[in-house]
Amino acid sequence: VQLQASGGGLVQAGGSLRLSCAASVRAFSSIGMGWFRQAPGKEREFVAAITWSGRITYYADSVKGRFTIARDNAKNTVDLQMNSLKPEDTAVYYCAAAVGSSYYTLMESYKYWGHGTQVTVSS
Repeated sequence: VQLQASGGGLVQAGGSLRLSCAASVRAFSSIGMGWFRQAPGKEREFVAAITWSGRITYYADSVKGRFTIARDNAKNTVDLQMNSLKPEDTAVYYCAAAVGSSYYTLMESYKYWGHGTQVTVSS
């Protein structure tokens, strides 16, 4: 299983970025997917998740209303559209695949992780 995240970069506060995660995993359409982030000196935290069908999404309170997660099961991708970015959104963002659990806000539910992509928001 490989997860490759891309789309990170440097953006000014108030700007937008779109992260994409390409998954080489069997039965992608049956797996919940999530995005997490880790800022320097902080623990990794949940950002957003989406069920296998795409019908249900979950968001951390800190990003609700600004970020949108979506998936394309035909292309084995999951995207994170990030709008109205703030300096506190600066972090390495990781996509992950949940296996055997539907508690999508918990890191423990995710078995496979990508390497991460850096997002830096300047003030």
